[in-house]
Amino acid sequence: MGKKQKKLLTSIEVCAGAGGQALGLEMAGFEHVALVENDARCCETLRLNRPDWKVLEEDLNEFDGTPYKGVDLVAGGVPCPPFSHAGKQLGHMDDRDLFPAALRLVEQTQPKAVLLENVRGLLDPKFADYRQQILDKLNKLGYKGEWKLIQAAWHGVPQLRPRAILVALKPEYFEYFKWPEANMDTQVTVGEALYDEMASNGWKQVDEWKLKANLVAPTLVGGSKKHGGADLGPTRAKLAWEKLGVDGKGVADEAPSTDFEGLPRLTVRMAATIQGFPKDWKIAGKKTSAYKQVGNAFPPPVAAAVGHAIQQALAMVPQAAAATANDEDEDATQIPSFASAEPHAV
Repeated sequence: MGKKQKKLLTSIEVCAGAGGQALGLEMAGFEHVALVENDARCCETLRLNRPDWKVLEEDLNEFDGTPYKGVDLVAGGVPCPPFSHAGKQLGHMDDRDLFPAALRLVEQTQPKAVLLENVRGLLDPKFADYRQQILDKLNKLGYKGEWKLIQAAWHGVPQLRPRAILVALKPEYFEYFKWPEANMDTQVTVGEALYDEMASNGWKQVDEWKLKANLVAPTLVGGSKKHGGADLGPTRAKLAWEKLGVDGKGVADEAPSTDFEGLPRLTVRMAATIQGFPKDWKIAGKKTSAYKQVGNAFPPPVAAAVGHAIQQALAMVPQAAAATANDEDEDATQIPSFASAEPHAV
């Protein structure tokens, strides 16, 4: 008889984008039974990297989660423009606010845990009432939740990228949940992260550049779906990149050549590295589209850290299925039946 395989935790990923959070949660041991994303190019990226993922190209407002009732985790990064300092911060009055749709999905699926992330602006005092409304709604659905500010640089990502993170769990699990601790020993500078890529075409000045790029990057921006092109953001962001020896006025097609002079630009691949994507993660589409996908992403290492914390909390409470585990095939990987469910109830 073979060893019994560990039960996989299941997840629905919403507003999946280029897959940063989904990849991080996969690292933390979650099996995605569905990924919902309405951008065609992002869906192409997800399928390109994980052909076995069930990617559903549709509007979250119209997604029916009832076939997935009993999933362990509902996770995602709902659109940030309603709360971003770069916008008008209209909050719940912005038609792009998808928190109501995410909460409807929680109600439909009744997961053990919920993970939603957004920009730091959501933690501004002006949104205190709205944050509390979300917690109150979750409480009525049977969850205890908490908001937290997490810096990506605390988890080995070479940029600051502060994010507002909401974690909610059923009460019996929530008491065991502990936020991942900041690990400053893992901090990586821009020079360390990008050295190999900057040197890939034989750039003679790469060692000198690495010494200058000796800090973590500012938050990577320029990923708005309505504004901006393939550059590193507004003037303030470009100035911060310039201090690190990077020209933020555009995105390059390739690394600097042997005799390149001046400040190099990031390639899309380099931007993905700044976001914490592994080097084998491919981004579909042409440069501007690919860069916007990267610019909107949630760093996988941060998602993995929070995912591990959720996984540990869920593991602390004996699962009801354990009582009947002896009746199941010891060699079978336990994937719930909804893993192959149709996306909609007909």
